[in-house]
Amino acid sequence: MKARGLAASLLLALALLPGLAGAAGPELVLAQAPDRSHDQQALQRGARTFIGYCLGCHPASLMRFNRLADLGFTDEQISKEFLLGARRIGDPMTSTMRRDDAKKWFGIAPPDLSVIARARTSRLGPGADWLYTYLRGFYRDPTRPSGWNNVVFQNVAMHHVLWEFQGRLSPQEYDGMVADLVGYLVYMSEPTAQSRRHIGWYVLGGALVLLLFAFAVKPPPRKSRRREHV
Repeated sequence: MKARGLAASLLLALALLPGLAGAAGPELVLAQAPDRSHDQQALQRGARTFIGYCLGCHPASLMRFNRLADLGFTDEQISKEFLLGARRIGDPMTSTMRRDDAKKWFGIAPPDLSVIARARTSRLGPGADWLYTYLRGFYRDPTRPSGWNNVVFQNVAMHHVLWEFQGRLSPQEYDGMVADLVGYLVYMSEPTAQSRRHIGWYVLGGALVLLLFAFAVKPPPRKSRRREHV
């Protein structure tokens, strides 16, 4: 119950952050994010990008490091690649940045990204499409403190943390990197989504078998006999 309450609070907080609701105008057309839900290697790459370039500022408090095993990482890989300092494999993905410092440096504390893909779903489209368009929408703006702005979220406080990759990779390679990252953010918003869908198909199949069995053993309807009146 506590986890559900925290998830609901995060969704509400992300929805009410100043400027988020109106940052993307009605004329905005979101690019469709490639589906990475069935590509384990892509999700692993996305997890590495998230932990290496996002987790330093953005926590993901509803996600624990040991859940990375669901993506094919071994405990040894998780410990060597992702656990820095005193972190343990069962710890939540908290940021190393203090909220007070973040507010001082950026003017606002970076939001928790545990359920960001769900929080960004709107009439414009799925949250994955918003994130995919946003992460590909940074441009240079010398009037901003960070030197960057974004076509999706005007006057965003976030720095373009992937700018080095965008300058070094081809457009197709950079888009692929962003798609992997978005795929991981989607997975993180609901880690059990794939298993839940698989279980759902088994449940539907079992229900269909029971229905057919019920029809097979159902006795034929009895014919009603009318009394003959003399």
